[in-house]
Amino acid sequence: MPAEIKKTRARRKAERPSEILDAAFEEFVKNGYGSTRLEDVATRAGVTKGTIYFYFETKERVFEEMVRHTSLGFFPDFESYAAKLQGSYTRRLHDLMVFVFGRIAESRESRETLRFLIAEGTRFPDLVERHYDEFVKPTIDQFQKIIQAGIAAGEFRAAPATSFTEIVMSPALLLSLWALLFGSRKQLDVAAFTTASIDLFMHGLSASK
Repeated sequence: MPAEIKKTRARRKAERPSEILDAAFEEFVKNGYGSTRLEDVATRAGVTKGTIYFYFETKERVFEEMVRHTSLGFFPDFESYAAKLQGSYTRRLHDLMVFVFGRIAESRESRETLRFLIAEGTRFPDLVERHYDEFVKPTIDQFQKIIQAGIAAGEFRAAPATSFTEIVMSPALLLSLWALLFGSRKQLDVAAFTTASIDLFMHGLSASK
């Protein structure tokens, strides 16, 4: 067998798990966990059901890996973006909030993952815990790092909100929930909402009072 053909086949084999998980995402969104069949996932992915079992032992495993796979797409460059932030800590906090809000609030994958975690969290408690450890906590920690540095530099005051950095994430969470519940009837202006949320939070932290 020619080397080029072998290389192509190897590449396709490496890509197949992601293709299966992408197909699984669409099926779980369409039908919910309980009504999704792996036969339908296989059809959408263009593989056999046996191929799915080659990579993932059970439907539960497909669901768990699908959520993780989808979540990885939220912030593929989050750490590199945060590391490159420059200027005052006020500027850095502002830019990071815009970045995170935009990724979460405007991402269909983010909204649907939230729906999955809420709907199936009791069935998959370890998945919820892992999602927090791998995606939520690192984001909160990055915000906390900037806020604490801003306090040390005298830009921010040690306001009560600094003990609950999760507050920074709450507007993005609200935007996701709003889109899930009311998006088809009353859409919010994401950019304006983000600006208002940042303004409110920054005034709460400002040391110039």
